[in-house]
Amino acid sequence: MAPTLDIRDDIAVLILGEDENRFSPDHLDDLGDLLTEAEDSARGLVTTGTGKFYSDGLDLEWLLSNPDRTEWYVERVQQLFIRVLTFPLPTIAAVNGHAFGAGAMLAIAHDFRVMRADRGFYCFPEVDINIPFTTGMAALIQAKVTPQTAIESMTTGRRYGGPDALAAGLVDAIADEDAVISTALDRLKPLLDKDENTLATIKKTMFRSTVDALTEEGRTG
Repeated sequence: MAPTLDIRDDIAVLILGEDENRFSPDHLDDLGDLLTEAEDSARGLVTTGTGKFYSDGLDLEWLLSNPDRTEWYVERVQQLFIRVLTFPLPTIAAVNGHAFGAGAMLAIAHDFRVMRADRGFYCFPEVDINIPFTTGMAALIQAKVTPQTAIESMTTGRRYGGPDALAAGLVDAIADEDAVISTALDRLKPLLDKDENTLATIKKTMFRSTVDALTEEGRTG
């Protein structure tokens, strides 16, 4: 299913889909359109999935079928990260299930993250699937977590359940399955009065070096 958007009390809830929510080119188009709609019609943004998955990230099947377009594809994914990282509204990822690879990077690009406590893993599996991080992807993760968490999560491929992800600083809160979205909404509600231009400028200043790295073509280090 394509992503959908629902406005709840001035907060846009962007549902990434109903399956693994991998970033096919069509999926990226849909997400871009919905982010524009959220920016125009809401004062906060929550992203979430349904069922077992938040997002499994890159569409590896599409990549294998289109090896000549890898650079173009990675650039598009990284532009999604930049957009969320510098979004002019307060943002929070409601991680309802598995967040792997670029799906975990999408979540970490948000201002905050709430994760389901009892099921689902937060994981950067690149070291185990022989896909090195691009310079920009590495910069994104390292901008959001401590050096020790970056080393462990990026070089071991560890799968973090909710409590361990919270302890490592990968997420900011955990909640029961039926409370992940409501917890995210409650955390955003006190932030909805922020001036959009000021907030966007602050984020662009904070993450200028990360944005610069993500803007580079998708090269590895």
